[in-house]
Amino acid sequence: MAAISRRAFVAGLSASVAGLSSPARAQAAATLFQNVRIFDGTGSGLSAPSQVLVRGNQIERITTAAVAAEPGTTVITGGGRTLMPGLTDMHWHAMLVRSTPPQLLFGNYGFNILTAGAEATDTLMRGFTTVRDMGGPSFGLKQAIDGGVLPGPRIYPSGAVITVTSGHGDFRQLTDLPRKPGTLSRMEETGGSMVADSPDEVRMRVREQLMQGASQIKLTAGGGVASPFSPLDVSTFTAEELRAAVEAAENWGTYVAVHAYTPAAITRAIGVGVKCIEHGHLMDEASARLIAEKDVWLSTQAFPDELADAFPPGSFERQKAYAVFAGTEKTFELAKKHRLKLAFGTDILFSPQLATRHGELLAKLGRWFTPTEALTMATGTNGKLLAMSGERNPYPGKLGVVEQGALADLLLVDGNPLENLGLVTDPRKNFVVIMKDGRIYKNTLPG
Repeated sequence: MAAISRRAFVAGLSASVAGLSSPARAQAAATLFQNVRIFDGTGSGLSAPSQVLVRGNQIERITTAAVAAEPGTTVITGGGRTLMPGLTDMHWHAMLVRSTPPQLLFGNYGFNILTAGAEATDTLMRGFTTVRDMGGPSFGLKQAIDGGVLPGPRIYPSGAVITVTSGHGDFRQLTDLPRKPGTLSRMEETGGSMVADSPDEVRMRVREQLMQGASQIKLTAGGGVASPFSPLDVSTFTAEELRAAVEAAENWGTYVAVHAYTPAAITRAIGVGVKCIEHGHLMDEASARLIAEKDVWLSTQAFPDELADAFPPGSFERQKAYAVFAGTEKTFELAKKHRLKLAFGTDILFSPQLATRHGELLAKLGRWFTPTEALTMATGTNGKLLAMSGERNPYPGKLGVVEQGALADLLLVDGNPLENLGLVTDPRKNFVVIMKDGRIYKNTLPG
């Protein structure tokens, strides 16, 4: 009875939180966008002047004919502006943007959560209505956003990064060694990352993340930049360990994504059924061809040099960062050559200053892609990757497109981003309406 009472209490509390009034929740059940030109997220050009009716959290109707607004409908006069899907970021770390590594490891955990919440609100107001969180304790933040406690993007959580001893994501100090059976380090206690050094440990850690609500699983198959004891060239998990993760995820109807830069790490991961490679900046011709042949996703990033500023000058981490950055050009060239399924993300870490330039990192894709190609990647294409979570999808419905029946995550842009991709670099000025889940979070048009 006590357990039932606790469950009832939690259910009631959740319902109360979800029912809290806010400007977003107090709006009419329907919104009509009039006289807008639509970029639908599929790669097509702008539509003819159109009307888009949103009811609840879905797009109910799209038409070029006039639509009469029903009583109680919020009407937004588009004035020929561009209506497009909300932007999405496929490699985000909601808990790791504003804090420094020492603050995350040794600082007050409540402070870290509060700053992550503030960053989540800012992320939404930059026009990013969905993020795929690729490692970190974001389950509680997601719950708060979904319950209306604070504004923020949809979060597809991976839960803790799963790593090996000395692998990328192992932030323990040398004084934490040797590892003592049955004890957890600070990074593991907070859910930032979990060390797993056998197939059985991998299965356990994967299942723990799925139990908490992970929509996909993240492992580090090779060395990384931010971790202090992780050279770039190493391969970490064995094939058997990776296979255990893939099997456990597939049993839950979802997939594994791995952090991997080198051809060796990429090849091993694909060989056991990993469905998405994160980064890939040191790939070669053969590994790019393998990604294409096996129809695997590549979620890569156009890293800015400023990302290295999170690490001290001359540090091991900063040296590794520049080695990765040097591979960006070749990675995108190989991705285009082999027509890889390419997802857009940023992987901003430990830099609230860089986070304010979120849109600039999308605009940076203009070096390799047309504005239409870049925006399609950050909307409709990313939406296809999100759908790979299957039954673990926390937001069933179609994301990243403007079409009848799709979830209503929409931006009204003052200008044509298919002609000027730079519009996304100034969301405060150019995103005049931001809608997520059918709710308006920003509207600067004259009333």
